[in-house]
This record gives sequence, structure tokens and C-alpha cells, in this order.
Amino acid sequence: MSLPAPRRLLELACQGLLKDEASAIAALESLPMELFPPLFMEAFTGKHTNVLKMMVQAWPFPCLPLGALMKDRQPDHEIFQAALDGLDALLAQETRPRRWKLQLLNLQKKVHQEFWTVWSGTRTDVCSLLEPEAAQPMRKRGKEDSSRVGPNPPLAPVQVFVDLCLKEGIPDESLSYLIRKVTKRRGLLHLCCKKLKVFAVSKQNMNILNMVQLDSVQDLELNCTWKLSTLKKFAPYLGQMGNLRRFLLSHILTSSRITMEQEELCVGQVTSQFLGLPCLQELCLDSVSFLKGRLDQILRSLKNPLKTLSITNCLFLERDLRHLSRHLNVSQLKGLSFSGLNLTNITSGPLQLLIEKASPTLQNLDLDECGIMDPQFMDILPALSHCSQLMTLSFCENPISMTVLEDLLRHTIGLSKLTRVLYAAPLESYEETSGTLHLGKLAQVHAVLKQMLQKLGRPDMVWLCASPCPRCGDRTFYDPNPILCPCYVSI
Repeated sequence: MSLPAPRRLLELACQGLLKDEASAIAALESLPMELFPPLFMEAFTGKHTNVLKMMVQAWPFPCLPLGALMKDRQPDHEIFQAALDGLDALLAQETRPRRWKLQLLNLQKKVHQEFWTVWSGTRTDVCSLLEPEAAQPMRKRGKEDSSRVGPNPPLAPVQVFVDLCLKEGIPDESLSYLIRKVTKRRGLLHLCCKKLKVFAVSKQNMNILNMVQLDSVQDLELNCTWKLSTLKKFAPYLGQMGNLRRFLLSHILTSSRITMEQEELCVGQVTSQFLGLPCLQELCLDSVSFLKGRLDQILRSLKNPLKTLSITNCLFLERDLRHLSRHLNVSQLKGLSFSGLNLTNITSGPLQLLIEKASPTLQNLDLDECGIMDPQFMDILPALSHCSQLMTLSFCENPISMTVLEDLLRHTIGLSKLTRVLYAAPLESYEETSGTLHLGKLAQVHAVLKQMLQKLGRPDMVWLCASPCPRCGDRTFYDPNPILCPCYVSI
């Protein structure tokens, strides 16, 4: 029977100090900076809120990654409030404590977890783990003139980083408390947000957005059923997000009540905001109704090349695809998804040209549920064979034949980085009378492909068939036996 590892002497010392909170608070003035994180962790675990409040005011590092201690748990409001109260008390002081260095309170849960793990005793390079925003560049100062006497320079604001998810209803207790503090210390306390999700537009949510330093947003999701007129109201906020890197826009509806001229005006005001997004690298447009015939407006506003473009479940015209193939800057494009676009009646030339132009950098290509048939697929095979960086290829739920599958394999066998292909069950694997998938026939198809891979020297290339689950409609994979979706798992 193995005994549990004995607790470290440092842990015991911190626990002993916290038995008398007054002594622990008094010790902060002379406590070595290396002892702050372990003492903070013990105070956090034991919910010593008074000590936590004072430690925030005396924190000797530029960044306090409090969110990393919360991890996947819901934030304890007492601890959350204690940290913000300590920060509020700090900002209320005209002169800040001698040891104070705090510039950033990070409440994000999935960043800087390694900051706390270094205190296991195996590493001590703590300062290198602080995020770049926390470490402000040092400015070279000249020799001070002691004869000059003047007012102290204004105190720099402290940043609070948090991921925001704005939904229907009243914000939770912790977010409401944070907003009150930011409102109270406006100018001294900056609310920053790298990841912003908006599921509902309400007066309350818009008031919160007015508190956010919008140039801090790097990842934005507008994922709700909005009318185009509502998106127009949000557009000015979008235009201020100058550091935005990823933008997901989903489920935007047009209304039959507005005229074509009004719709054009709304679309123009939205697409013009892309001019203010010079850092945009990933653009995802899903179920966006106004896109049809207007893709060129967005393309004109994109000043820098994208790394990922995803246009899914939208209505699409051939001229939209032509604009993409001719005008999209693909010099850095790594991911391209057209899942759910109906390309059945669109000529394959523009798609072939787009893939060909992106072939030097393209790593992931998704053509699921596009209605692509044999002739179109055969046309794009030469372009696919030039995609030297391609790693994954998916074209599920397209009506193609076994002949096309075999030709695809031969065209892509030389792509050394292509290791995963998700393919549609070929027409030959369906019952002729009922149109249902015949698993026996599909197993034969998979066996043929696997034999070809072995013969051509690429057994590492994984081919998976994906078809809708007959029970729930979710995708079921076959390799060659079904990898069942969750609805098949007995409870």
C-alpha cells in the first residue's frame, strides 16, 4: 500500500501563516515575491477573502492570472468579489503601494495555467510566463532633474481581461459586479475581452459592449438569429475592433418588409466595417442570407489575405464563386470550407481556379453537402493534386461514384501531408430500390480503397466514410464498421 506524498514545507508554511489572517496581511510588506503565488493559491483554496483582497493590492507581478485558478469551475463569487474589491481599493489610492506592479487582472480560465504550476518547485521562470499585454515596453529615461518639481504623472489604467458571452436575460452575478466596478472606476479600470460571443441583442448587452475596450477583441462570434437591421446597429462596434483576428457571423435574416434599396444600404454599412479590420485572418459566414450576389462587397473591403475562409449554408450565385476565384487574396489561405453550399448548377471552372491558386498553402478543404457530382469532381481533381500542403479533405454527402473515388485516390496519393480523407458513400453502396445505405456494399468499397492505399504505398492515409445517422441525422463514420454516434450508446 503506497502512502500519499508528504505535503511540501512551503505549503505547510503558507497554511500556518493563513491561520492568523492579520499576521498574513501584515507580512505582505516584507514577503519575498517568490512566495506570493503559493500563498495566493492557499488563500484561494481556503477562501481567505480578506487576505486575497490585500494580496491584489500588493501583487508584485505585472499580471495576476486569477481565471486560471478557476479552471472549468464556475467562479466563486466571494473570491471574484474579493479580487475586484482589492483592485478597487488600489485604484482609489492617490499613491499606490511601493511593491505594486499589477497592470493586468486576467479572469480568462484557459490561459496562464502554467503560471501556477511552476510553483511545484521544478521551474522558477515566472516572469517569462506573463502574457505580452502585461509587460509594457520600457522607456529609456534621461537623467532626472531634481530641481524640477511638478505633479505626479497620471496613473496608468489597470486592464481586466475576461471572455464575454452575452445572452438573453440578466447577466450573472459576477459579470454584473465587474460592470459596476468598471463603471465606478471609468478611466482607471479598462474592461478588455479577447473572446466575445453575442447570442442576443438587448439594451443591457449593448451597455456592456459600451464598457469594453473594443480594440482588445480578437475573436468575435455573432451567433444568433438577427435581422439585417439589427446587424446594422451592431456594425459600428465591429468597425472599432481593429485587432480582430477571427470573425464568425451566423444566422442573419433579411426581411420582406424592407425595400431592396434599404437592404442595399444596410449591407453596405455592414460590409464597409471590414475596412477597419486589418488583422482579420479567419472569416466564417454561416447561414447569412444577404450574401447571395454580394460577396464582392466583402472581398473589396478585405485589405489583407485570410488564412481561413468558411462560407457555409448560404445561398450562392456563380458570380460569387467567380469573384472569389479572381479577387480573393489566397497567398496565405490554409483553410477553405464551402459546406452546405449548393454548387450543383454552378460550373466547376471557378472552383477549380480557386483551388489551383490556393494550392501552395491550402491545408484543409471542406466540400461537404455541396451537391457536387461526378463531372464537377473530375474537373477539380487536377487542382487537388497540386495541393502539396493539404492535410485533410472532406466531401461527405455528395452524389459521386466509385470511379471518382478511385480517381481521387490516384490524384492525391502523392500528397505526402494528406493523412485524412472523409468521403461520401458512393452511389454503388446504396440499395437501388429503397435508396438506403447498404453497409455490406460500403464495406466492400472501403476494402477496395484500403487495398489500393496499401498497393500504392500510403497505408498511413486514413479514409473514412461519413453518412447521416438514420436515427438522429448526425454524421456516422464507417471504417469500415460504423463508429456509432451518441444516440446509439445505451444509457
